[in-house]
Parts: sequence; C-alpha cells; structure tokens
Amino acid sequence: MSEEEITKEGSEGISNALSRDTLLNHLEISVSESEKRVTGSLNLRDYYTVYLIETKVTDPDFQKKVGKLTTVWRRYTEFEQLHDYLEVTYPFLVIPPLPEKRVMYGWQKISNDTFDPNFVDRRRAGLENFLLRIAAHPGLTWDEHFLEFLQQEDGWRESYKSNGYLQLVENKIKSLSVSIRLKKPNPEFEAVKEYGVTLATNLNNLLKARSRVAEKQFNVHKLHANYGRVFSEWSAIEKDMGDALQKTGHYLDSLALSIDASLEDEELLADQLKEYLFFAYALQNLCKNHEMLQLQLEDAEESLSSKNSERTKVQQGKTGLMSKLFGAVDTEEVREYKVGLLDQQIQDGCNAIAKSKDGLCDFTRRAESDIERFQRQKVLDLRDTLSNYAFLQLKIARKGLQTWSQIKDCLQSIP
Repeated sequence: MSEEEITKEGSEGISNALSRDTLLNHLEISVSESEKRVTGSLNLRDYYTVYLIETKVTDPDFQKKVGKLTTVWRRYTEFEQLHDYLEVTYPFLVIPPLPEKRVMYGWQKISNDTFDPNFVDRRRAGLENFLLRIAAHPGLTWDEHFLEFLQQEDGWRESYKSNGYLQLVENKIKSLSVSIRLKKPNPEFEAVKEYGVTLATNLNNLLKARSRVAEKQFNVHKLHANYGRVFSEWSAIEKDMGDALQKTGHYLDSLALSIDASLEDEELLADQLKEYLFFAYALQNLCKNHEMLQLQLEDAEESLSSKNSERTKVQQGKTGLMSKLFGAVDTEEVREYKVGLLDQQIQDGCNAIAKSKDGLCDFTRRAESDIERFQRQKVLDLRDTLSNYAFLQLKIARKGLQTWSQIKDCLQSIP
C-alpha cells in the first residue's frame, strides 16, 4: 500500500466518521493492569512491561454487531506503532500523544527506573488516556486498525507489518528531519506553528516552576516532623504542660505526613499538563506536514517554469554551450522533436501542480477543522486541570490552617 493510498484511506475514514458517533458511546476502554515479563535465554534475558487493554460494551445494540470482546496485552512499543500509523495515515489531524516511555526531563521527581511501580502505573494511566483520546476523536474513532489494536493481539501486529506502514513511518521520520524553507509560507499555518512552539515553552516552564514549588512544599512540611519530635520529647519532662505538648507534637506529625498524598494527586495533574506539552509538539508536526505539501507544490511550479523557459529557448533556436563551441545547430526536425517532448513534460507538470494544489487544499481544510476542534478541547481540559490544581492548593492550605488551629487550642488549654 502506497503512502498516497494510505492517506486516501485516512481521508475517507474521517469523512465517514464525521457522520457517525464515537466509539466511546458504545464501549468502555481501559488499560487495567500491567505485568513485567521476560524473554530470551538465561544469559540474555530481556525484561519488558505489557499492559492489559479491556473493552466492555455499554450499548446492547452494538453488542449484537461486534459479538464477544476479548482482552489483549500490548507492549509500549506497540502503542508507539499505533501512534506512528495514525501520524502517517492522518497527517492533517492533531494526533493524541503518548505518555513518555522514560523520564525525559531533569525537573521531574520520578524514578528513572522504567520498571518502578509508580512510573509504570502512571504510564499505564497515560496509555489508557491515549486510547480514550483516539476513541473520542471524530476522525480516528472508527479507524479499522485502531479497532484491531483493541481486539486482535497477534492479527494487528501482522497487519501492521504487511501493509507497509513500517517503511512509511521511516520515510516520514526522515522527511520531518529535513529543514524546509518555503517561498510563500501559509501565514495561518505559520501562526499555528509559532503558537505550538510558544505553548510548549510556556507549559515546560510551568511544569518546571510547579516542580520547584512542590519540592519546597514537601521539604517545609517534612521539617514539621522535627517540631513534632521536639514537642513530644519536651512533653516527657513537663507535668502541667505535658498533655498539650504531646498533642501538639502529634498534630505536627500529621501535618508532615499529609503532604505525601497531596503531592501524589498533584503529580496526576502535572501529567495532564505534560500531555498538552506533547500535544503542542503534535500541533507543530501537523504544520510540518503542511509545509511538506506546500514544498511539493512549489517544486512542481518551479519545474514547470523551467520547462516553459527551456521550450521557449528551443523554439527560438537558442542553442546550448556545446552547440556554440562546436557550431552544431539543431535541425527543424530535431527542434520539433524536442518541443514535443517538452510539451508532454509541461502537460505532466501542469497535472502534477493541479494534483498538488488539490491535495494541499484538502489537507488545509481538514487540518483547519481539526485545529479548531483541538483548541476547543484544549480550553476545556486545561481549565479543568488548572482549576483542580488551585482546588488542591486550597485543600492543602485548609489542612494546614486546621492543624494550626488545633495546635493553638492545645497550647491555650495549658493551665
């Protein structure tokens, strides 16, 4: 299957999907657990993690169409293959990002061990969110290979290999690494690309700042355990003040311990912000795809201009350098033959330009529609995430205020 056929397949898929609802109206999708496995010989063991994808029908009518559903185990690399397939097939869409395979940023307070239970569980949640994003996307939800990914453990792997997606992905990666300079860049997509860069920068800085604040919060709260120990030891030598000092110590210990659960909740919110950091890269990737199509059009136009110029010179009898040096002049028959060849090349060039323009217009229309959808989704998601972060900080502050009020009452009760 060629890249053009796959892109056409994706285009038809999104057209059909837009007239239908999404998969999430009929199914529940979850990545419910993870499992560490090993392969290879005794001396060359390779450990890896697999994730269990479970689907549950919530619509009885849909159950009749799909029959019995099965569960499948997938490695992270297979999720990567699905993501790469979607990028190749739907270059005009903002493809939902994957969670990171390993810790990417120095400011993250996460274990670098990819088998660390906390890291694996957070990645499991991220992979589930990735599938839910696809299932909720109007242009991706009914993709045939996505549905196979959810149900066919071995069949999907063979399908991915046999349809030539691996080669297309490799070509895609190579083309994206090439720097593109357009003569007439589309100002709208230039603005979107610049927005994607700025969004990524802002979210990266926000996550760095949050990490520093969280670290300071953690240290301050844990230092209160020192207060707790001091008050508890002090209570042992006081007769009248002992009970109040001991209670104060207990309250301070409670305050020190309370930050652990709060910061775990905060890390989940940070993962939601990190998802949009990766979404910003996906937005830039879409703009890169547009630039590649624009470059194809400009190359075709430049080639046509060159052929037209060459035809004019042949008609006028202008000869090349070798003819001038050796006095050779084309006969009328030779000129007519050359003009005929150039006419055919010019016609092919016109057809190539028309095809490139149609492809670029179709891409632009679909991309602009999906960018608008993405912007609406982004506003809703980030509003909820940032609001929940503010609510969490209020919860931490209330806990601190409650604890210090209890401590005040204890100390004021001293006779």
